[in-house]
Amino acid sequence: MTEVERKFLVTSDVFKLKATNQFQIVQGFLNTHPERTVRIRIIGDTGFITVKGLSSDSGVSRYEWEKEIPVREAEELLLLCEPPLLEKIRYEIPFDSVIYEVDEFKGENDGLIVAEIELTEELDHFEKPDWLGQEVTGQIKYYNSQLVNHPYKSW
Repeated sequence: MTEVERKFLVTSDVFKLKATNQFQIVQGFLNTHPERTVRIRIIGDTGFITVKGLSSDSGVSRYEWEKEIPVREAEELLLLCEPPLLEKIRYEIPFDSVIYEVDEFKGENDGLIVAEIELTEELDHFEKPDWLGQEVTGQIKYYNSQLVNHPYKSW
């Protein structure tokens, strides 16, 4: 399956007032090679394993395969992940018939807040809320797999 996603920096905390859901996420990477990343993630009491391929030239789309796994298995796999693990709070914000997912990073990435929107096609039109800032789609340093090795606090 191809994931089509755009990423933006967030300019204020106003999005929190509009959030309909919020989740604590812990994730790690078994592999962070740019051509194929393998992620383990726990959201609440659910685990996931995800494989992502190389991004398109625009950075907007790439192959993604994801499967839900028992949280106990995810916990065991996190022990094998490249250190450190990423921790973040994800907020879901409905806006103009789409859902923005905003990640507020913790730990060594504290202070970084990134919004993502998943689209059907690369050229889909969407409205931007006022708290959305600069687009960072395709900028590798904002990929979660890169934040493990080059955290935001070291920029």
